[in-house]
Amino acid sequence: MKQHTFKVSLLSLCVAGVLGMVPHAFAADAEPAALPKGQPFPGQGKAMLLSQKDLMEYKALPSYSEPEWVNKLVKEGKLPAVKDRLPKEPMVFNSKGMPDGPGVYGGVFRMVSGGRPEGWNYNAGKNSGWGGTEYTVAECLTRTGPLTTIKKEEQTPLPNLAKSWEWSEDGKQLTMHLIEDAKWSDGKPFSSDDVMFLWNDNILDQHVTAWANADTYGKGTTLEAVDKNTIRWTFKEPRPTQYLYSMAFFRMCPGPAHVLKQFHPKYNKEATYSSYANALPADKVPVVTMGAWAPVYHKADQMIVLRRNPYYWKVDEKGQQLPYMDELRFKLSTWTDREVQTVAGNADYANMENPTNYVESIKKSKQTDSPARLDFSPRFLGWSLFMNLSEDLGATDEREKAIRLLNRQLKFRQAISHAIDRNALGQTMVRGPFSRPYAGGLYPEGMVNDGSVVYYGYNPKLAKELLADVGLQDTDGNGIVNWTDGPTKGQDLEIIMVTPDGPGETSLSEGLVSMLREVGIKVIPRPMQGTQVDAALGASAYDFFIRRNDNEYIQPVQLAEALAPVHDQTPYWHKGTKTKPQNLLPFEKDLVSLINQFQHEPDLSKQLEILNKYNKVFTENVYHVGLVSVPGALILNKRLKNVPPGTPIMSFQWAEDSIMRERIWIDPKSAPVEELMPGKLPE
Repeated sequence: MKQHTFKVSLLSLCVAGVLGMVPHAFAADAEPAALPKGQPFPGQGKAMLLSQKDLMEYKALPSYSEPEWVNKLVKEGKLPAVKDRLPKEPMVFNSKGMPDGPGVYGGVFRMVSGGRPEGWNYNAGKNSGWGGTEYTVAECLTRTGPLTTIKKEEQTPLPNLAKSWEWSEDGKQLTMHLIEDAKWSDGKPFSSDDVMFLWNDNILDQHVTAWANADTYGKGTTLEAVDKNTIRWTFKEPRPTQYLYSMAFFRMCPGPAHVLKQFHPKYNKEATYSSYANALPADKVPVVTMGAWAPVYHKADQMIVLRRNPYYWKVDEKGQQLPYMDELRFKLSTWTDREVQTVAGNADYANMENPTNYVESIKKSKQTDSPARLDFSPRFLGWSLFMNLSEDLGATDEREKAIRLLNRQLKFRQAISHAIDRNALGQTMVRGPFSRPYAGGLYPEGMVNDGSVVYYGYNPKLAKELLADVGLQDTDGNGIVNWTDGPTKGQDLEIIMVTPDGPGETSLSEGLVSMLREVGIKVIPRPMQGTQVDAALGASAYDFFIRRNDNEYIQPVQLAEALAPVHDQTPYWHKGTKTKPQNLLPFEKDLVSLINQFQHEPDLSKQLEILNKYNKVFTENVYHVGLVSVPGALILNKRLKNVPPGTPIMSFQWAEDSIMRERIWIDPKSAPVEELMPGKLPE
């Protein structure tokens, strides 16, 4: 231990000398501690953990059935028989994987959305509204949302439009077998033509702003159609299994080529790329889809109505063609209204992600006449303090440059961590046992374990000693530490902290300003709106910023490139350009190496080992300063059946996909909700 202390002290002397600072006479060492355990909280759901085969498989069943009102249309000759509308081997959801078992037909699923559809041409990068509409219209080659119900050791992408695949012996070719004889909602066949149109005429076409690009699946990757039911990928590297995750929502979700080709400039000389992207505006309904429901009505800022797809290619174990519910509709309002309407019973589902509402919402849900219940997930909502590690990108004066050099010192980052009382911060967000101190990096309630976390907990005395070690001392007696040398000598340490304008971020900002003031750091919060925040981060124009983490810290496998500086745009707190490149710290190079290993390791158990090593390097070097983590909750109408318990609002995907709405059914004993378009199918 003495040898380790000497080396750390010598390093701090060298760094301080480089910066022109005077080190403290007696060097201090940060003190890691065990990460405090999270306490149980009301409404905590326990996830079902299944094998993939428990959830679903592809096979032909002896017979199939459908709602009686649809069967009546068959008898009238208006629709083919259900067996002729289904694939040769439909996807079968197994009863073992259903919380409430196979369902009954009928009913309406009501949602409120703050999003608005740009249009239905998702091949060309148009979003179809968010909040659930996007997951309704698009089906992809693979699927990842339901992996929240799968055992950790089997959490590899689920088949979807691609029902199976195999690797070549050298691992450089991946052959995928598509569902056979599946049909779009207009009855036209789905085939490899649809996938190749997406690939050749959208992803590879630089004039189309698709959700993926030529490099999404590796430089030099090619895709070919072997036959109408088979496609083959060829990669430059062996077994890049991580790309299977990128074939899920929204990157490899083919739109209907038989509809879209006529609008594409390659096939229509009168078309432009702009007219192609906007060829399916929001009011152009019905929409041809592979999804369980097809949009049949849209009124701007008011409503989207979707009706069951009679050609949907999934069934339950009893042979009942899915979905169970006939109508899905979205009231177009605000995200805040979504939560309010669901708690009141006027909608069926919402994500609750504002911790300030938790306690009151739980009280309401406990009332006997409450129409809604809350289902809390693990603590996958986490906030961090990000310190700009770019040496001079975006820095405009000596103070900003000096702050960047400070941020790059481990002892300074450790001092900031030791200055923060995370328990107190958590209680300002939500009273009770919901919050847990968060050290940063991957969430221990996710894929890694507590042992991978190096945690520098609340110790303001030590924080002051660490600040002194890097040459920051209160030389003028005003309670704020001063620079003791260099261009900023004698100036108070003032740090500008960008803060998004949200209730969680606001309470955290107020707490951080107070706590850092106690150790002699003056933090000046700078509240910003969403677009302003994005602009500041994009330009690297900030000292610190607070932000809720993205989902790569929950499930890193889908967005692993965001976890380390594998290129000059990641992570977003250490960007670079050609003229001002990143200067990676030694531990950052280690993180890059680990992420590269992780991305090229096909064995899931070994991937988890690598992630635990990654998390230890991340947290011991305080790559960002974790603050608190809390659970999110699903607000669910009590009439819904088959919602997997403990589904996080965000994991591999948003919960709108994870809950598998095509399997949800309505309790027939509940009060009926009138359909807006009874008896209607997409035309």
